[in-house]
Amino acid sequence: MFSKSKINEPSSTAPEAAKPAAPATPAAPAPAENKASTAPKPKPPASVLSSDLHITGNLKTSGDIQVEGTVEGDIRAHLLTIGETATIKGEVTADDVVINGRIVGRVRGLKVRLTSSARVEGDIIHKTIAIESGAHFEGSVQRQDDPLNPGRNGKAGANPAAEVKQ
Repeated sequence: MFSKSKINEPSSTAPEAAKPAAPATPAAPAPAENKASTAPKPKPPASVLSSDLHITGNLKTSGDIQVEGTVEGDIRAHLLTIGETATIKGEVTADDVVINGRIVGRVRGLKVRLTSSARVEGDIIHKTIAIESGAHFEGSVQRQDDPLNPGRNGKAGANPAAEVKQ
């Protein structure tokens, strides 16, 4: 038995090493896929929209977004940070919203924070809100226990109001 293992090691090791190398390569992606399935659990870094970027259209992600440029459309994200140079024209919906720049439109969030450089023209629907001294805000503030889900009903109510104004 000992002689067989010695024989298998030197003589079969090279051929077996070459043969398992091919199967080992397919086996390696399987663990990589397992790692990939566990990789989404840690948060990826926030997507950054630079100050020279102008987007016309809606953005939707389950991740985080940091906007430094201009967006004409609605944004939905987990954590949304509006930079000082950013301008958003549309509805913003996120679990956490930090506003340093300008928003023209409705803001919906569980946690909404307006910093001293924030400029908001529109209604804010929130669970918790913080407004720093120096922030500019025109609109109404409404507290809801779940401001993200009633947004569908709120939009339906907002459309007739918009039609009346027109």
